[in-house]
Amino acid sequence: MTTDATDASRAGGGAGAGGLLARLSSPEAGGADDLDARILDAALAEFETYGLRRVSVEDVARRAGVARTTIYRRFTSKDRLLQAVILREMRRFLTAIARATEGLATPEDAVVEGFVAGLQGARRHPLMRRVLDSEPETLLPQLGMNGGAVLVAARDILADRLRRARPEDAADHDAVVEVFVRLAASLLLVPGGGLPLEDDDDIRAFARDYLTRMLHRP
Repeated sequence: MTTDATDASRAGGGAGAGGLLARLSSPEAGGADDLDARILDAALAEFETYGLRRVSVEDVARRAGVARTTIYRRFTSKDRLLQAVILREMRRFLTAIARATEGLATPEDAVVEGFVAGLQGARRHPLMRRVLDSEPETLLPQLGMNGGAVLVAARDILADRLRRARPEDAADHDAVVEVFVRLAASLLLVPGGGLPLEDDDDIRAFARDYLTRMLHRP
């Protein structure tokens, strides 16, 4: 049986961004059986309600209706369980961005709509809201887990989408998309400031005016 917990363990054991990329780029192939899915659903609900620090494996087991030993047998630790939840939510998150950018006429349109979908999707995600509201200091270590493999995997998937939209484009898509991802993370971690980026139209206008320029080398 291949589970997200096993995936997380493999990523930590040397698969790194490459292993995550393979899994995250196949959103429909979740890799978890029904019991894994039930445990992950319960863990997500607990983390959304109580935050990352306060939840124990016992809490998840109680909500899932399973023995604590069942969770340890499948996920080995709370940290591995949390990583499995994050990987599954990242897969869903990237699927939403892919849908938002599907069939658009130009890479510029993909950048704009992908940035809107990514930033607003993260802002509205219940787990992200819970963490940002109560324990934002826990977010960076999760984004940086396994040497930043989640960030790199997201970058590679989205950069590949831009390359397929315009194969002849000379832009360094990996660098461009990594800047977008890091910018979105900073906007999540440090809200406010002088940029009016609260609603979809504001974000869309900002991305059109500034971010699309990075697709074109001087």
